[in-house]
Amino acid sequence: MIDAHQHYWQIGKNGHEWPTADMATIHRDYLPDDWAAVAAPLGIGGSIAVQSQANDADTDWLLTLAQGTPSILGVVGWTELKAPDAAAAVRALAARPKLKGLRPMLQNLADDNWIADPALDPAIAAMVECRLRFDALVFTRHLPPLRRFAERWSDLPIVVDHGAKPPIAAREIDEWRREMTSLAALPNVCCKLSGLFTEMSAGQPRFDVQPYIHFLLGTFGPNRLMWGSDWPVLLLAGEYREWFDTAAAMTGLDRAGQAMLFGGTAARFYGVADSD
Repeated sequence: MIDAHQHYWQIGKNGHEWPTADMATIHRDYLPDDWAAVAAPLGIGGSIAVQSQANDADTDWLLTLAQGTPSILGVVGWTELKAPDAAAAVRALAARPKLKGLRPMLQNLADDNWIADPALDPAIAAMVECRLRFDALVFTRHLPPLRRFAERWSDLPIVVDHGAKPPIAAREIDEWRREMTSLAALPNVCCKLSGLFTEMSAGQPRFDVQPYIHFLLGTFGPNRLMWGSDWPVLLLAGEYREWFDTAAAMTGLDRAGQAMLFGGTAARFYGVADSD
């Protein structure tokens, strides 16, 4: 099994800016031994390590860490995709062992239509050339421009992180469901079943996440949906085993479906295997 989305960081190092000290639950170093302590008992042996800082130093550190860590099957990094030398930077990163994709952290950008800027074209073309994947960290409001981007770059594999962070705390679903349905119609788009607990309010019944899980599974199917923990961010709202067990129970898949959701889809999408 593969965890399709988790993070590592060191406080005060490698371009670290987040989490801040007020987030005491996760304001400490998280390294591969910490992840293995919670993942290995569940039979999860590999992961995709995703950047957590909009900083080249973070990506460089993750790639260096991955070289000596067999459980890191792939890295999703960051680079400034609108920089004048972005295409060259993308090609240089693609040459690094285990670099599988890039993530511009769209949720944090002031312009919801940032992704529509033609200044991105050289970098995205280089990503397609280098067979990299694009992780989209978005909210519902970003889905229309993301759909247009995905239509334009139909040869670019795209995965929506955290199911586009649906408004579970507000128990709203209609707009999110409509926009996700439109996006899911595009064959180059996959989705991560991750990060949903942190979209819930404190004390909200776990059962409230079920309609969102059912929708994602029904819309993408296990062949385009991949489970991820979003650990250690997950710890703000729950525990690793709890999220794993919830996803397994609420998806209700047979053995073949579970094999895809909990590993096969991620392995195919990112081009990794446990033996890599």
